[in-house]
Amino acid sequence: MTQPGPPSNAVAGAASVDVSNSSVGELFGHVAQDLSMLMRQELELAKAEVKQEITKSGKAASMFGGAGFAGYMVLLFASIAAWWGLANVMNVAWAALIVTAVWALIGAVLYTQGRRRMQEVNPKPERTIESVKELPDTLKGSARS
Repeated sequence: MTQPGPPSNAVAGAASVDVSNSSVGELFGHVAQDLSMLMRQELELAKAEVKQEITKSGKAASMFGGAGFAGYMVLLFASIAAWWGLANVMNVAWAALIVTAVWALIGAVLYTQGRRRMQEVNPKPERTIESVKELPDTLKGSARS
C-alpha cells in the first residue's frame, strides 16, 4: 500500500506547522510570512517571464531592422536600375535627375503626411484625467451611502 501524499492544497516546499497550540498572533505571523514568501516568489516569476518576453521582442525587432535594411537596398538598386534604364533613351545626367526628382516627391509627400499625423497626437490622456478628477466626488458619494 502506498503512503498518502501531502494534501492537495499544501504549498510545495512548505514545512508543516503544528497550529493546535498556537495563539492567534502566531497564526497571523505565519500567514503574513507565507504571504510574503508567496509574493516574493510571484515577483521572481513575473521578472523571469518579462525577461523572456523582452528577449523575444528584441529578436523580433532586430529581424524588423534587417527587413528594413533589405527594403532600403531594394529601393536603392531599383533606383539605379531605373536610372540606367532611362539612360538608354536620354542623357545619363537627365536620367539621374528624373530618378532623384521622383524620390524627392515621394519624400515630400511622406513628410507632409507624417507631419499631419503627428499634429493629431495628443500627449495628454484626457479620459484618464477626467476620470481622476471625478474620483473624489465619487468617493464622497459612496461614503455618504
